[in-house]
Amino acid sequence: MKSLFSSILVAAALVAAPALAEGPVDTSQVRKDIYKSETGKEYSIATVVKVDGIAWFDRMRDGVKQFGDETGHDTWMLGPSQADAAAQVQIVENLIAQGVDAIAIVPFSVEAVEPVLKKARDRGIVVVAHEASNIKNADYVLEAFDNHAYGAKLMEVLGGYMGGEGKYAATVGSLTSKSQNEWIDGAIDYQKANFPKMELVTKRLETYDDANTDYNKLKETLTTYPDLKGIVGGPMPTSAGAGRLIAERGLKDKLFFAGTGLVSVAGEYLANDDIQYIQFWDPAVAGYAMNIVAVMALEKKDAEIKAGLNLGLPGYTDLITPVADQPNLLYGAGWVGVTKDNMDKYNF
Repeated sequence: MKSLFSSILVAAALVAAPALAEGPVDTSQVRKDIYKSETGKEYSIATVVKVDGIAWFDRMRDGVKQFGDETGHDTWMLGPSQADAAAQVQIVENLIAQGVDAIAIVPFSVEAVEPVLKKARDRGIVVVAHEASNIKNADYVLEAFDNHAYGAKLMEVLGGYMGGEGKYAATVGSLTSKSQNEWIDGAIDYQKANFPKMELVTKRLETYDDANTDYNKLKETLTTYPDLKGIVGGPMPTSAGAGRLIAERGLKDKLFFAGTGLVSVAGEYLANDDIQYIQFWDPAVAGYAMNIVAVMALEKKDAEIKAGLNLGLPGYTDLITPVADQPNLLYGAGWVGVTKDNMDKYNF
C-alpha cells in the first residue's frame, strides 16, 4: 500500500519538475544567434541513437526534426533496429564516409563507439554525446541532469513504497550503458544510506532496452525470489515489462516499481496501479539541445559552451560542469516524476 512517506516524496518531486508537453519543444526562449551560422552555411547533423523504433527515440526524433525545420540545418536521426553496439558503430562509419558536419550520439556502448568517434573527430566531424558521461572521444557531452541524483530519487520513491525493507532487483539496458549504470549506482548508494533493510538480490539485469526482455528476466527473477518486493528500472521499457508482469501475476501492492518510463509506454500500468512511479526527461528537448551545441561547436563558439550556458530550453537554462577536469561535460536539470495523479500532463 502506498505510504504517506512516499506520497510526500512524490509530491515534492512533482512540484520541482519543469513542465513537459506532448507537442513541440518550447523554443520561445532560444536565441536565434546561438544556432545560426555567421556565414549562412547550413550544416548536416546526424543524431545516432541506441535503437530506432521505440517510443523514447521516436520522441527524440521530434526534437531533431523540429531543430532542422526551425533553423534550416539538415538534421535527421537514425539508429539500429535493435540495440546492438556493432550496428551503431557501422552507422557512424557510414556517416563518416558521407562527410557529415556533426554527429550527435546516444551510445549503446561507450567503449564500442570510442574508436569510431575518434576517427570522426580526426576527420573534422564535431561529436556531441548524450547519456555518456565517461566518453573520451566527444567534443561535448550534454547530460540532462546529474545521473547519481536521478537514481537516488528513484530509490527514494521506491523505498517509500516498500516501507524501507525487502528484496529488490535493478535493470539496465546494457552493462556498458554509462548513464543507466550511474542511475543504478545512485539508487543503490541511496538505499544503503537510507534503507539498510532493503536488499539488492541479483546482479543488474541487462535487458537491451526491450520490454519483452525486461518481462522475461524479471519473471525469472521472481521465480527465484518469490518474495521480491521492488524493481528499480534504468531503461525506459522496464516500466512496461514490469507493469505487465505485476498485472499478470496479481502483485499489485505487493511488488512495487520506480524507474525510467514514458506515459505512452507505461500509462495503462500507472492508471491501474500496477506500477507507481516513472521518471524521465523529454528526449525531444535533449535532441534539440544536442543539435544546438553541435552548431555552436561548428561555429567555433567554444568559449560560450561552459558552465552557465543558457540554451533557452526547459531544463537547459543554466548548465553546470560538475567535473573540474572535464569541462566539456555539461549537465542540465531536466527530469520530471510522474504518478497516476499527474500522468495526463505528460502523454507523449
